Amino acid sequence: MIYLDSAATTFQKPPEVAKAVAEAMRTMSSPGRGGYGAAMAAADTAFDCRSALAELFHLESPEQVVFTLNATHALNIAIKSLVPRGGRVVISGYEHNAVTRPLTALGAKTAVAAGPLFRQDAVLDAFDRLITPGTSAVICNHVSNVFGFVQPVESIAAICRQRGVPFVIDASQSAGVLRLDMSALGASFIAMPGHKGLYGPQGTGVLLCRTGMPVKPLLEGGTGSLSLLQEMPDFLPDRLEAGTHNVPGIAGLLAGVRFLKKQGPENICRRERLLTRQAAEGLRKLPGVQVFARPNLASQVGVLSFTAAGHDTETIGSQLGQRDIAVRAGLHCAPLAHRTADTLDSGTVRLSFSHWNTAAEVERFLEAMRDILV
Repeated sequence: MIYLDSAATTFQKPPEVAKAVAEAMRTMSSPGRGGYGAAMAAADTAFDCRSALAELFHLESPEQVVFTLNATHALNIAIKSLVPRGGRVVISGYEHNAVTRPLTALGAKTAVAAGPLFRQDAVLDAFDRLITPGTSAVICNHVSNVFGFVQPVESIAAICRQRGVPFVIDASQSAGVLRLDMSALGASFIAMPGHKGLYGPQGTGVLLCRTGMPVKPLLEGGTGSLSLLQEMPDFLPDRLEAGTHNVPGIAGLLAGVRFLKKQGPENICRRERLLTRQAAEGLRKLPGVQVFARPNLASQVGVLSFTAAGHDTETIGSQLGQRDIAVRAGLHCAPLAHRTADTLDSGTVRLSFSHWNTAAEVERFLEAMRDILV
């Protein structure tokens, strides 16, 4: 199979990730549940994973790293910690349902800072206009999961710092690919999955929390600490980690992060952009294809969307699947992004790359598209 759907999940993992998961299942129980060897091994692994993530994303302390089920779980914690019912929130025009649905459930008054695709200046101007007194929070994805559009989070963060507004970054498509410096950004929260650019297993996610940031638990339960209290502990990470940890997943995530550090995120990003450029240039030569990319891939990383006149996007996705080429077609759980880019009616076919893809695979994909369209 040619796997071109890493914006959903990096299906191809480093071998050491599966090995770490199996080893954890064989040798580890749960952290904080005892002083015996299996519990201590689990605690050490969890701490090592927090430490590796804190180093990668420039946090002051490993305790600021909270384990979650996925980025959606992390975003829900961040949003519900900051946004009161009916509060005012400014979001980008490219947000995922993991942001818009929690805001809808809260009855939030949402202002959309929309700008044309790949126009960071227009997006920044929109945020600058809309971040006004009384704003409960600003939320922006670093990279659009539909179009690979890199949004100007550093500049948005600066506006939020200046105006004293909490800022949440959805790093689902950028963690492990683009530089993220929690200390420099001053963001309140950064949410990310473990199973995409960090090369960990599904069922893992991370919420990075700024020191001193008030947080509200989504769940209450056992933490292995302060068991006499009937409220959740008031310190991180325990306050947000109720119940038994996914220790095999955390062990696999640690292996994924170590792999990422060894390869270098900048090298993975460079490789993904080369493949994206190759795919975009090849698709532009096919009849009726609209490619959502600038010729030089300005403000874009390894995610590429396209449509083909007279062809349903879901049908193209199915036809590629029949040829053992995995892509995603449709709205990608991000109707707001499609509304902003004027592709809501059709959706798009999306390619997304990882460390494991090759130029030969892109050529095979392009051959398959020629066969489908001609």
